[in-house]
Amino acid sequence: MPDRFSTAASNTPSSGSAKVMIVDDSVVIRGLFGRWIDEDPELTVVATHRNGQLAVDDIERTDPDIVVLDVEMPVMDGLTALPLLLAKKRGLVVIMASTLTRRNAEVSLKALSLGATEYVAKPESTSQTTTSLEFRHELLQKLRSLGEQVRRTRKPDASAPAPAPRRMRAETSAGQVASSGLRGGTSDRIDTRKEMQKARAQASGAKEGINLRPYSSAVPRILAVGSSTGGPQALQTMLKAAGASLKKVPVVITQHMPRTFTTILAEHIGRATGLPSKEAADGEVLQPGHIYVAPGGLHMRLAKADGQVVAKLDDGEPINFCKPAVDPLFESVAEIFGAASLAVVLTGMGSDGAKGTEFIAHKGGSVIAQDEATSVVWGMPGAAVKTGSCSSVLPLDQIGPKVMRIFEGTAR
Repeated sequence: MPDRFSTAASNTPSSGSAKVMIVDDSVVIRGLFGRWIDEDPELTVVATHRNGQLAVDDIERTDPDIVVLDVEMPVMDGLTALPLLLAKKRGLVVIMASTLTRRNAEVSLKALSLGATEYVAKPESTSQTTTSLEFRHELLQKLRSLGEQVRRTRKPDASAPAPAPRRMRAETSAGQVASSGLRGGTSDRIDTRKEMQKARAQASGAKEGINLRPYSSAVPRILAVGSSTGGPQALQTMLKAAGASLKKVPVVITQHMPRTFTTILAEHIGRATGLPSKEAADGEVLQPGHIYVAPGGLHMRLAKADGQVVAKLDDGEPINFCKPAVDPLFESVAEIFGAASLAVVLTGMGSDGAKGTEFIAHKGGSVIAQDEATSVVWGMPGAAVKTGSCSSVLPLDQIGPKVMRIFEGTAR
């Protein structure tokens, strides 16, 4: 029996709503996701399909903005379908959906490197998916946030007057503003990402009125990083560019990810940087030149024990709807390292990390935020910028080199 949208005419999207295609081999999951999405006025389901091949064949007809793509399916799985979908629709947003197995986590992270925008970790059984309010909240939050980004980048109505062009600018340091933008790429996927980034920057205009603080005069003794949507790729790009300078200090990272995913993320970061990288263990002493990732499902803070700095993990309530959350990590970094704190807020939805950046600034430390043009979602870095706690707002490809110069003492 065909899905309700796979052969029939698709739903008529409401004005301004983001169009969603659901691709999953479970009819129960397709129906469940469809009902959740249909209840949201910002989202419209335009098609559901049971495998990747049907989705690829239908992508041009239904023209979705977002595809929720299962990893494991018969006929054509999600990883195989992903590049075909992206090739057929420029600017398509793809959210990978998989259960929490190591194989599926590996596939999802690989999909992010191939052009997928985000991922969601489904509960282990259909019954758990049906009853999990946390999973429903996560899925809809990501769809709404990415749908808002899509709406901002849509081409305006041809009958409407063209908006006056605006110059895209990125804050580079306190008292300085310079032109910015992504350097040219070679693939259609990169070109599409560039176009979306530029459209977002132009939609918001130049960041006039941003208040930037001077960098701390103290040499940083730690690097703390917070990230979410788009974070896995951004982390590897930034840390790899920072190079050998990271051998001087411990690096602590909170990326919004579930268990298993954070294990694999740490392994990927280690391969990208050539530095020891792992999930932090409770009570572990932090070592310079080592990278510690907060385990999925646990908050990570830092503490002093016998004169040494250690990682402390706890299974407390979510903070900012997240666990792990960035705020508790940043706050603990500020308490221990004060003016010798250096923090970076990368792409991500929501506002997690904003309060933490205020703590770091209050203690005299320094904060760098990723700019809007190169962020998949400018939620977290944007919220940090609004606090007035940042010393720079930079494109992704400039953050790693800036961090390197700071640790080498050649830039402030």
